[in-house]
Amino acid sequence: MGMGMGLAQQPAAPPAVALQRDAEPATRAANEAVLRALNFADRADFDSARRGFIAAIPDGTIAGPAGAGGLTAWSMKPYDFLNGEAPATVNPSLWRQAQLNNIHGLFKAADRVYQLRGYDISNMTVVEGDTGLIVIDPLLATETAKAALDLYFAHRPRRPVVAVVYTHSHADHFAGVKGIVTDEEVRAGRVKVIAPDKFMDHAVAENLIAGNAMSRRAWYQFGSMIPPGPRGQVDTGLGRTVARGSFTLIAPTDEIKQDYETRTIDGVEIEFHLTPGTEAPAEMTLYFPQFRVLNMAELTSGTMHNLYTIRGAEVRDARAWSRYIADALERYGDRTDVLIAQHNWPVWGAERAAVFLKKQRDIYKFIHDQSVRLLNHGLTPAEIAETLRMPQSLASEWSVRGYYGTLSHNAKAIYQRYLGWYDANPANLQPLPPVESAKKTIDYMGGAAAVIARARDDFKAGQYRWVASVMNQVVFAEPGNREARELGAAALEQLGYQAEAGTWRNAYLMGAMELRSGIMRRAGGSTVTAEMLGAIPLDLLFDYIAVRLNAEKAEAKRIVINWTFSDTGQTFVLNLENSTLTNRPGRLAPDADCAFTLTRASFDAILLRQKTFPAAIAAGEVTFSGNPMKFGELAAMLDEFSPFFPIVEPRAATP
Repeated sequence: MGMGMGLAQQPAAPPAVALQRDAEPATRAANEAVLRALNFADRADFDSARRGFIAAIPDGTIAGPAGAGGLTAWSMKPYDFLNGEAPATVNPSLWRQAQLNNIHGLFKAADRVYQLRGYDISNMTVVEGDTGLIVIDPLLATETAKAALDLYFAHRPRRPVVAVVYTHSHADHFAGVKGIVTDEEVRAGRVKVIAPDKFMDHAVAENLIAGNAMSRRAWYQFGSMIPPGPRGQVDTGLGRTVARGSFTLIAPTDEIKQDYETRTIDGVEIEFHLTPGTEAPAEMTLYFPQFRVLNMAELTSGTMHNLYTIRGAEVRDARAWSRYIADALERYGDRTDVLIAQHNWPVWGAERAAVFLKKQRDIYKFIHDQSVRLLNHGLTPAEIAETLRMPQSLASEWSVRGYYGTLSHNAKAIYQRYLGWYDANPANLQPLPPVESAKKTIDYMGGAAAVIARARDDFKAGQYRWVASVMNQVVFAEPGNREARELGAAALEQLGYQAEAGTWRNAYLMGAMELRSGIMRRAGGSTVTAEMLGAIPLDLLFDYIAVRLNAEKAEAKRIVINWTFSDTGQTFVLNLENSTLTNRPGRLAPDADCAFTLTRASFDAILLRQKTFPAAIAAGEVTFSGNPMKFGELAAMLDEFSPFFPIVEPRAATP
């Protein structure tokens, strides 16, 4: 998702909520300064993005799932406003990136290599084999993947899909797979599914355990509830936004396990290069020697990427990331006529590709080395982010500007990777929690009215970062203070208008919207869909159940349950004691309180609430020995997670 993407369903559609304020003078001045600082006369990227164009889906509009009440999975029509010059409410650099990402359709990258771009946040690549098609990264939703492939078929010979390649373990690169192939085709051996080593471990793990929180935060990162427009959602930098639709997964039939492996698939030679621990924990690039095409997956794109993604994820390894790009440059640089990736647009020609790879290689190494240098001087994360400046040779390069990741939060990620959250100042070792701290702070500052009065002057002076921060304190001290909410929203809004990063703009504008209107509760599905659940290993699934255990409810309780899965032959012991739930695979406890035998499908149906445990027992789908009520006792100790927890205001109550 690119995104490093979450498994959660996206909200059904943005509500009709207007962000009323125009750009303030300070915002106009900041955006005008960007216009003066960068070379907007350089249109080479637009030529690259349009090159090879064949056809497009009208308005880029794709219908959503059947029975979803007219839901649109994807549409470019709401982004027609991106024509012309940037308004004062959008950073002109982000506006340029959004215009590039607005170029959508079927494109020819090389003989027998095609891309579908602009029908999801990611790209789908189609390589023509001798008899069939190799599809690389089938997007995020089955609806967009199918529509994209149908567009390809409208202009190229209709051939069967003989292989699917997942370049990495983020959902926007695999979850549309059942829009192009079926389980039956894969089981019958008619379609290979190829992925990097440990793909399945990471495809579900990253977003399962903390999936609910990550999903909610992803709405901020992608602006899921913000209407598109010059004062609303514009772009994510890596692509337009994320599709709404059906998410699926088919397990790989072939994993790449060596650093370099070559496969010949339907007459097409592919050299796979494993790049674990970079943009995704399981990732690989692909080189096609017959076509002189290098596919960098998501190691490179038309933007600085995330070393830390603001939806939440493990910090990525900047040194390894840089090294793998250097490896690609050395190994393939002089053999590459076109460099493609699974986001944004291609780079054409060996010379331009080499320059591009060098800049991408150096951006991650620069952030790593300079952040480590400064932390070794004792600077804290915030100080590093304020101090660090890009060298002009990188700052002037469009492809490494911070449209998706930013220098600020990536520098903080380096600190986090090496030193963690604590800055070594003991005053920060155990500060007061947010509400108590806010109440004390506002009291010390003379009360909310005095703080708001001074903040209004700072707002007029363009001090939006400070105003947003101090109004956040007032709102946490007095959640019902309408003046503070409105002033805080106004400050966040101006910060959004100035942001070069699409992700930051989305986060600021989401915060502004929720301060004014509250949390939108119209939609937001489970972090685990029915299609995804069956792919989750049982030990990980039991670990997910364990993080739902409410320790207070489990105090002084001890329960041992044996599980036998008749279809897979797996056994597990689930053990509750010390307010902790653990599981041991491959074992059965002799002293278990109860034991259940069932199929994995029945277990999944119970977890998805498609049937109750007693109903499954009554239907003979579950057999047991011992006291079956022990499972009900355990289930009563498990929390349910709401995807609507507050972010820009305090929680109503502690869980």
